Amino acid sequence: MPLGIDMNATRFILVVLVSGALAGLILGTVNFAIVEPYLDQAIGIENQNLFDSGEEEDTPQFWAEYEGYREWQKSGQIVAGLVLGTSFGALFGIVYALSRNSLPGNHDVKKSLLLAGIMWFTIYLIPFLKYPANPPTVGDGETIVLRETLYLLFILISGSSVLGFYKLSTKLQDSKKLFSFIGYSVFIAIVFFVMPDNPDEITAPMDLVNEFRLMSVLGISSFWISVGIILGLLWNRLESDAKTPQYS
Repeated sequence: MPLGIDMNATRFILVVLVSGALAGLILGTVNFAIVEPYLDQAIGIENQNLFDSGEEEDTPQFWAEYEGYREWQKSGQIVAGLVLGTSFGALFGIVYALSRNSLPGNHDVKKSLLLAGIMWFTIYLIPFLKYPANPPTVGDGETIVLRETLYLLFILISGSSVLGFYKLSTKLQDSKKLFSFIGYSVFIAIVFFVMPDNPDEITAPMDLVNEFRLMSVLGISSFWISVGIILGLLWNRLESDAKTPQYS
């Protein structure tokens, strides 16, 4: 694996883990600040539906258990972001190491941000447009496995196809590289319309649903921007240190 000038395995692992963890902390913090309020609203509607249907009773005991559960959920938001960020940061670091020399730009931050943008678009935004995130009040529990399978399958198809068309572009002349981009666009458009739609009916207020989705996009986007900047800065810094002569 070409890791760059004197970028040994230890430094590579350090850069990948630190950049992913820091970006994950940013993701968790942003989600806590802008997504959690919409979760509270959505769960409030769900609780009211439970009261109306008689499945639960509006009692102090219910609210004590609910508040304890929500505090536990919120306290784990940043930890979840850290874990998710480290995992995706590792994937991002590996892809960056393999593609760095072919990415345009004269600085690692530019290269890293470009790759982050590509990955954000292909493995997040496109699948999100087909299967957008919904708050807790939307979705039948019996279809959750189907919905998660469709979403993960779309991510896999989009990610693997963009990799395949990228490899194709490396074999084409400069004037013909555009055909690989067109090929991916046509292919993913076909997949987008062939894949089945989300089977669940949206019963929550659309204002809440749309605002929740927007906040979700902003949260995930903060991760990809952060990991692109942080990994680029760390990579560039460590390579600069490696090229600096050491005198005893």
